[in-house]
Parts: sequence; C-alpha cells; structure tokens
Amino acid sequence: KQILVGFALETNNELANANRKLQKKNLDFIVLNSLNDLGAGFETDTNKITIIDKYNNRQDFQSKSKIEVAKDIVSRIAGLVEKRL
Repeated sequence: KQILVGFALETNNELANANRKLQKKNLDFIVLNSLNDLGAGFETDTNKITIIDKYNNRQDFQSKSKIEVAKDIVSRIAGLVEKRL
C-alpha cells in the first residue's frame, strides 16, 4: 500500500523527461518543476508545478507560495491513501 512520489526539476524537454522518470521508477505520480517558469525553482518564495500520475493524467498548478505547493502535494498523497484503504 505504499505510495511512490518522485520529483523532477527540469530545464529541457520537461514533460518527456518527467514521464520517463515516472515510468522508470514505477511512481504513483511525479511532481514536475521547470526552471524555465518565472517564479519557480530556487531563490524564490513561489513555485509552479505540474503533477503527472501513472495513468498519464496531468494537473497544472498556477504559481503560488511553496507552502501552498506543499499542501497540494500532500493533498494528492492523502487522496491516494484514502483510495487504498
């Protein structure tokens, strides 16, 4: 019943590279961060992510505080835990 989550920080071919990591590591979902997005990455208080699951469903999030991004990720994990109980 474990949930596997990965993170991909990408600069080129972001979606393709994240999908490759998702499949290679057999993850439930991967959180994609692109260093090409304004207000994302390091040395900023905000981030913009995309979550891709193993069924190739994709959810794009708007730029928001890193605390709010963390809440989105934890919420996604909690939803998977609920489904598996």
